[in-house]
Amino acid sequence: MSITLYGIANCDTVRKARAWLDGQGVGYAFHDFKKAGVPQDRLAGWSRAVGWDKLVNRQGTTWRKLDAAQQQGVRDEASARELMLAQPSVIKRPVVEWPDGTTTVGFDAQAWQALAQRR
Repeated sequence: MSITLYGIANCDTVRKARAWLDGQGVGYAFHDFKKAGVPQDRLAGWSRAVGWDKLVNRQGTTWRKLDAAQQQGVRDEASARELMLAQPSVIKRPVVEWPDGTTTVGFDAQAWQALAQRR
């Protein structure tokens, strides 16, 4: 299994993450939510691995643009999944699937260093 990085190409954090991987000489596949959509089967796995609550980016612009009723409607995995499929920009990025089966959300160079060395 290789590294797969999921996100949106113009997201600053995704750019930093991709630059870090490139700088470390780590190969990866990039899946752009805007071009290829959110893979439904993977979304379920990410929810199991890191929790649906961690996947929903409540600090981002997309979340803040939702009306209060939509925000309050995200109460469990099913409602979060529905929102993430409808509005991929609400997913915290990047989501990375590592060769050892680990899934991470967000960019943390120190944690990634350890994960990249395991490949």
